[in-house]
Amino acid sequence: MPVQPNYLTPYAIIFIFFISSVDCRSTACNKLDQDSLWSSFNMPSSPLNWSSDDCCQWEGITCDMTGRVARVSLPSKGLKGYIFSSSSLRNLTHLTHLNLSHNSLTGSLDQTGFFLSLSHLEILDLSYNFLSGELPFSLSSVNIRMLDLSSNHFHGAIPSSFFQQAWNLTSFNVSNNTFTGSIPSSICTRSYPLIRLLDFSFNKFNGSISGGIGECSKLEVLRAGHNNLSGILPDDIYSASALEEIVLPHNSIYGSISERVVNLTNLRILDLYYNELSGALPTSIGKLSKLQFMLLHFNNLEGYLPPSLMNCTSIVELHLGSNHLEGNISTLNFSKLGQLTKLDLWMNYFTGILPLSLYSCKSLKAIRLSRNDLQGQIQPAIRSLKLLSFLSLSYTRLTNVTGALQILMGCKRLRVLLLSSSFHLAEKFPADYGMVDFDGFQNLQFLDLSNCELMGQIPIWLSKLKKLEVLELSFNRITGSIPSWLGNLPRLFFLDLGSNLLSGEFPKEICRLPSLVSDQSTDQVDDYLELPIYGSKNAIFLQYTLSYFPRVIAIKNNTITGSIPIEIGELQLLHKLHLSGNNFSGSIPEEISNLKNLEVLDLSMNHFSGTIPQSLAALNFLKSFNASYNDFEGQIPIGTQLQSFSASAFEGNPKLCGAPLPNHCLPINDNDADKNSQYMESEQKIDWFHISVALGFITGFLGVFGPLYNQAWRYAYFNFLDNLWNRLYDHSLYC
Repeated sequence: MPVQPNYLTPYAIIFIFFISSVDCRSTACNKLDQDSLWSSFNMPSSPLNWSSDDCCQWEGITCDMTGRVARVSLPSKGLKGYIFSSSSLRNLTHLTHLNLSHNSLTGSLDQTGFFLSLSHLEILDLSYNFLSGELPFSLSSVNIRMLDLSSNHFHGAIPSSFFQQAWNLTSFNVSNNTFTGSIPSSICTRSYPLIRLLDFSFNKFNGSISGGIGECSKLEVLRAGHNNLSGILPDDIYSASALEEIVLPHNSIYGSISERVVNLTNLRILDLYYNELSGALPTSIGKLSKLQFMLLHFNNLEGYLPPSLMNCTSIVELHLGSNHLEGNISTLNFSKLGQLTKLDLWMNYFTGILPLSLYSCKSLKAIRLSRNDLQGQIQPAIRSLKLLSFLSLSYTRLTNVTGALQILMGCKRLRVLLLSSSFHLAEKFPADYGMVDFDGFQNLQFLDLSNCELMGQIPIWLSKLKKLEVLELSFNRITGSIPSWLGNLPRLFFLDLGSNLLSGEFPKEICRLPSLVSDQSTDQVDDYLELPIYGSKNAIFLQYTLSYFPRVIAIKNNTITGSIPIEIGELQLLHKLHLSGNNFSGSIPEEISNLKNLEVLDLSMNHFSGTIPQSLAALNFLKSFNASYNDFEGQIPIGTQLQSFSASAFEGNPKLCGAPLPNHCLPINDNDADKNSQYMESEQKIDWFHISVALGFITGFLGVFGPLYNQAWRYAYFNFLDNLWNRLYDHSLYC
């Protein structure tokens, strides 16, 4: 068969020649542009590799067909210095895109005339630098589409005239600066056909959000969180039907959420937490079928959860904690919420039992229902939540603690388990029987069973929790000795056994906890939690992550005897040591001065004796020290920070003298008669401390058992105890 000629070859050659000719610029880089670039960015120690003679070939530079610089894209290049020190950058009059984000540039925009010359500029990204000053009077470029000045040091008010020519602006981001004044109301009236994103968050804006947002017909994202905004939500915000995100947390916005919110059918994120919102949730909120994130915690919302909320089948996170919501939670049908990963309803007035329908939400990773009036038992169905890693049911009324823990062992991914004040029937601490061979809780990092009236001894099955970092067992009725195997838990750095009935000596093995001895002994703390942990202290809720927790050993208010082991000096990373309210004796070991990171040392109400070591002066980070009501003697070390503490830190030690105590130390050579006189005087003083303890016991006995016969008094009494613990005990109650 004869070979047919290839008729495409000539056309292919012509096509290749054409493409080659198009790629060849008729002119090289404009000399003025090249000099301007060199002058603007040839900074000391510049990391840019600009060795070519043609600036159009330089890194981050794009030219148009005439050789004029059209785009400069140099993000994260380590650029430093005063970028607007000369007028060079303004010579790039054909510039349409300028991205200098994530560098260390300084300078200001208000005195450079920067915008006046760059009339073709469409994209300007100067985010994450150190730029400062106020914004200029206006954006002179009518072509500007995206302006990002976030994460700088800009300040002052945004001029209302700033947007007067910004007809094409679609995105405006000035977050994370220190802007003041009100949010400009003219932005929608000037740029209304196109604006899609407005981000004013993390500034110091004040006043109310003015009307006019509804005129931004294409607005998709409105962010202004972490400011000082007040007032109600403008009514026309519900007319901006394209809105997908309303993000206004950490302000002082009040009033209710209008029923008109259901007009925002594209809404995906409703984030208004930490405001002063009140009223009930809109009854038809279930019409927001695209809603994925509802964050309304820390407000004053009230009423019942509308049943239609269960129709928000796209919801991923539901945060309604710390409000005044009420109703029987077990009547709600959560089974439709198949996408739900986080449910946070803590600190409301919900009643009922734990809803069984919740276990149908197979995507759930975190549940917090603490501080509600819930009751009942944890059901085995919770094991079907294979992704569950965070569970907080603190301050509820649960029963069967052994059964609860046996069931929860089946939640293999569980990392945080908070059950503080959840069991009130004086049940026994789940013993090793039936649990000794368990393989559960292998990922558990935080276990809180405090204030559950647990009895019995600390069980050995806890020794198998090799990832445990925080163990909180305070305010129970645990007896026996402190097990030495606690010192073998490789990641444990927070141990609170305070206010129990523990006896015996302080085991020296505790002084070898790997995470308190050396940073190199264990892996870094895995800080990510599906929900933050809230600690209640002094009636204030603080937000914690695991890395925020101090390194603590607390065994206060027990009956521990013996002396402090000299191995205590090995705990190099310890922050707080609470030993008060025990029967310790002996002297303070010199080795305690090796605890260079120690911030709190409480030795009060024991039987320690001897002198206070001069070596305690080496504890440079010590913020709190208490040695009161012991048998210390001699002079408080002079010239140390111990003098900075109040006299109450040393009171109750009759033989102790020197500042800050009012009694001065006698000279060593004074005659014995004077010493005896001083001693007799102290002996003859009325022992008000011990008398007050006795009176306190009598009053306490009547105070406890008297009110318990009245239900209303009983409720108020235990509320009082809860508040009292928060005030008087250095202890956070975690939720």
